[in-house]
Amino acid sequence: MSSIHTASWRLTGFVLSAAGAMLFAIKGVLIKLIYAYPIGATALLGVRMALSLPVFLLVWLVEWRRRPPERRPDAGTVGLAALVGILGYHLSSWLDFAGLETLEAQTERLILFTYPFLVLIFGRLLLKHPLKIHALAGAGLSYAGLAVMFGADPARLSPAMLGGALLVLGSAAAFALYQLFAREVILRCGPALFTAIAMTAAAASVINHTLLTQDVGAIFALPGRAWMLMLAMAVFATIVPIFLMSAGTARIGAQGTAIISTVSPLVTIMLAIAVLGEPFGWAEAAGTALVLGGVGLFTLIDSRRPTARP
Repeated sequence: MSSIHTASWRLTGFVLSAAGAMLFAIKGVLIKLIYAYPIGATALLGVRMALSLPVFLLVWLVEWRRRPPERRPDAGTVGLAALVGILGYHLSSWLDFAGLETLEAQTERLILFTYPFLVLIFGRLLLKHPLKIHALAGAGLSYAGLAVMFGADPARLSPAMLGGALLVLGSAAAFALYQLFAREVILRCGPALFTAIAMTAAAASVINHTLLTQDVGAIFALPGRAWMLMLAMAVFATIVPIFLMSAGTARIGAQGTAIISTVSPLVTIMLAIAVLGEPFGWAEAAGTALVLGGVGLFTLIDSRRPTARP
């Protein structure tokens, strides 16, 4: 009976993580659809966060009130969680949204998907963590895949596309730093409370950024279809997948979630082809296979090394 319960528990974890990964995969496609309207990266990110903020504030309140005072994180820990959240969900998200103004959705997803290798590089540079041979091999495969995609299509070598790729790579770097710094704070706060604090702080930062730099009246003047797409992005590509992934990770661990998340770029690619009409030829197929193969190689080998750390 216990083994059946354990198997069911883990199966539920894989289902939750897969569902979260697939929902995250629609973000880039929704952003490209929204960019058909007169809105830029900062304004769109501001709307996304404003629509998401009430949910994260509610989760913060519930998680805080259900804990006895001695189990609540201190002010310093809350401040660290807020700063890490701004790094991961303001800076990283803004760079990603800005890159998508010129970059294809499928290429954006593949570049972001290489962030685990950046976690290792920053871990080595900042925290003196060891570099692993299988990680370097995986990184080589993945970045070779991106080189194939860009090198085979002259259109991707335009200043606009390369600029977009650099912005998304910067987003991946910022998210890698977020992952690196978040781990210790998550242990102090717990996953749900940490997520609520981090996302609330990021939302407040983004909303202030938007109010200071954007014409709010123009945002409210957008047509109803644009608002429906933005609401869908806030709910189905932000709030729901964040909590699905957290619940899945609690059941199968970070490595299991990383493995199942390989479905994310494939979903993005299929939607980008079907909904946005993006091209998919031999270069895209080869590049995708190399990127997924590199990340998959690293993740599978690392998942068998319980004492390893990035």
